Amino acid sequence: MELTLDGFARLARERLDPPVWDFLEGGAGEERTLAANAAAFDRIWLRPSVLRGASRPETVAKVLGRTWDAPVAVAPVAYHTLAHPEGELATVRGTGAAAKVPVVISTFAGRPFADLAAEAAVPLWLQVYCMRDRSVTRRLVEHAERAGFEALVLTVDTPHLGRRLRDVRNDFRLPPGVVPANLDGDGFATPSAHSRAAFDPDLDWSVVDWLRSISALPILVKGILTGADARRAVEAGVDGIVVSNHGGRQLDGVPGTLDVLPEVTAAVGGRVPILLDGGVRRGRDVLAALALGADAVLIGRPVLHGLAAGGAEGVRDVFTVLLDELTDAMSLAGLRTLAEVGPELVSQAPSPHRVDQPVAVRAGVGNGGELRLADLHASVADPGMDTMNFLNEVTLRYPEAVSFAPGRPYAGFFDTEQIFGYVRRYLDHLAERGHSPEQVREAVFQYGPAAGLIRELIADSLRVDEDIEVPPESIVVTVGCQEAMFLTLRALISGPDDVLLVASPCYVGITGAARLLDAEVVAVDEDENGLSCDALEAAVEAVRARGKRPRAVYVVPDHSNPSGVTMPLAARRALLDLAGRLGVLVLEDSPYRRVSPGAQIPALKALDRTRQVIHLGSYAKTVFPGARIGFAVADQPVVAPDGGTSLLAAELAKIKSMVTVNTSPLSQAAVAGALLESGGRVSEFATETAAYYGAAMRRTLECLEREFPAGRRARLGVSWNAPSGGFFLTLQVPFLADNAALTRSAQEFGVIWTPMSYFYPQGGGEHTLRLSTSYLTHADIEKGIVRLGEFVESEVTARRG
Repeated sequence: MELTLDGFARLARERLDPPVWDFLEGGAGEERTLAANAAAFDRIWLRPSVLRGASRPETVAKVLGRTWDAPVAVAPVAYHTLAHPEGELATVRGTGAAAKVPVVISTFAGRPFADLAAEAAVPLWLQVYCMRDRSVTRRLVEHAERAGFEALVLTVDTPHLGRRLRDVRNDFRLPPGVVPANLDGDGFATPSAHSRAAFDPDLDWSVVDWLRSISALPILVKGILTGADARRAVEAGVDGIVVSNHGGRQLDGVPGTLDVLPEVTAAVGGRVPILLDGGVRRGRDVLAALALGADAVLIGRPVLHGLAAGGAEGVRDVFTVLLDELTDAMSLAGLRTLAEVGPELVSQAPSPHRVDQPVAVRAGVGNGGELRLADLHASVADPGMDTMNFLNEVTLRYPEAVSFAPGRPYAGFFDTEQIFGYVRRYLDHLAERGHSPEQVREAVFQYGPAAGLIRELIADSLRVDEDIEVPPESIVVTVGCQEAMFLTLRALISGPDDVLLVASPCYVGITGAARLLDAEVVAVDEDENGLSCDALEAAVEAVRARGKRPRAVYVVPDHSNPSGVTMPLAARRALLDLAGRLGVLVLEDSPYRRVSPGAQIPALKALDRTRQVIHLGSYAKTVFPGARIGFAVADQPVVAPDGGTSLLAAELAKIKSMVTVNTSPLSQAAVAGALLESGGRVSEFATETAAYYGAAMRRTLECLEREFPAGRRARLGVSWNAPSGGFFLTLQVPFLADNAALTRSAQEFGVIWTPMSYFYPQGGGEHTLRLSTSYLTHADIEKGIVRLGEFVESEVTARRG
């Protein structure tokens, strides 16, 4: 059995489909309130009293005239059948096996009330959403009352469901067979849409009188967060109050429930019982809530974690762990009964910025080195940071599926012996240039300069291959292009008023780097010619109108961008002219440029005459990804306060010396050998691979034409672009191409693609999927496109049906 409730959560995440996990676990908005619930408990210290003879503490509590084995009940959560086929039946059984405490059954329970009542050895309460059609609510209440339910819990914070971004991204829909067993009708598949259609958004306090008129059961109101509302509830005649922010799933930005509990307690003045939910994950959390005025707590997600981990036995084990922790905490705190719990038991933890705190406390480290997510940088909880992890999970889960997702090179051109040849070629080059054996050894065995060993070779290659004339000292060799992005942003974004603009869609690497640096990102829409100059100018003006400073705009001008659009020469010149007039730098990234067949439009940096462009490059696609060699061309002058000047590249190297210190000399040697062997002409070095990728793109387009002839294309409402090179093309579809659709595509049809919404930092691309053609054989492409056609047909039919 797991030793903590967090252990059950880890098991549940492993066993649930990602969209279901997100539905059960996620919160509204940026999930600040979701994190605040747990963080509020982390700020509480317990103040034990010693020599009290509390070796056998008594945990019983009395609420609404009923004696409970412990001051803990099961919170209402919809559709337990998402976590386990037996749903609420298993929850009721498991709870009863551990303790005689109430289970609050949701309006949207997946099992009939009568069946639950027949199994229950614990009190059952009904959670009530009041519907526009009051007759629906009346029937629900009467049904529960006939089944022997003992109380009603009216949820008052939900005129409709909150904006839960994980569900929006996943286009979450209930799986087949998961339905509310106690409600008639249909339209439940999308919970958010159903709530807007069915919930009564105009409720006022008179609803308590109406509910009282149809039932004699005690009424508690759930969703109280202020003393004023608590007083109104008591005046309205309720029998109890649940301090709740809906588990952080409604209005994001409201405080954690424990933080508002003292205010509610003072307003109620002991006139009715107070229960609290949100963030309870340990036995000591129960004590903290009771000390601040609660009569009992509700737990929701941990019960579902236990249910997913082991059905009824898992729920029993969750309660066993929690109640063992509660008993242990009471004994160690010197508490013989819950009646001894009072405000003197707790104090607020010191500020995390206090220098006199123990190091572990200041770091947010708990027992056993455990960390709370709320104590980490906000970027790690950003759902957008996990998108590629989800894609990798799908790929691993369905290994037989044809995957159009990875934008990786075709491995058939790699020969392990090449690496040794490249390194030897570079070492010979050093010797030819007069380096002694000791100096050659030093070059590959020691760290080397932060700015890199092979800047001269990269500068030569840029000159002969790209017509980019820059001195070697303007180049920093990085650990992949991602580090080049990070270093550049770290240098340019100096404070909270600095803003990065990005072409939308764009790669998550740049937005992820900005998120790590707390940099504001503003998306600028593309048009048919790539980044729109009109949109860029409007975005810059809007940023400045807010008193902020637009520092740079990130763009991938070639077909190597996520959408496969190539910016024409005239548009490139217009962008450079506009950037100069607006006073913003251009961050140019073209990772696949030199592995495309045919003539290339000049890079922005090749056209740059005013040092407006910082060019970000990589050898991952042209040489081999494992080398992890990228670079930044940053020839912009930097003026010091004393009037001295340096190049921006030198400043980037300073930052790099504090991050990765240097780029692996062995990796640099391998890439350098490849550059030397090709005379610096990467395009010629990659001629064979470029031809392969061009043929793969043409075969994909041919297969799409065959699978979706004009008539079928029109009937299904699909279309696609035809890039002139690169790895990617995009397919427009009339349904949501999200994580949920991707999972169906992989599971049911054996084909994987990438949702384009991943690449829109401020929303977009919901009806577009991306196909990568780079590493697949022609046979795989043909098979995959047939499967894709079957998937699209199924989705469109389901949507129209």
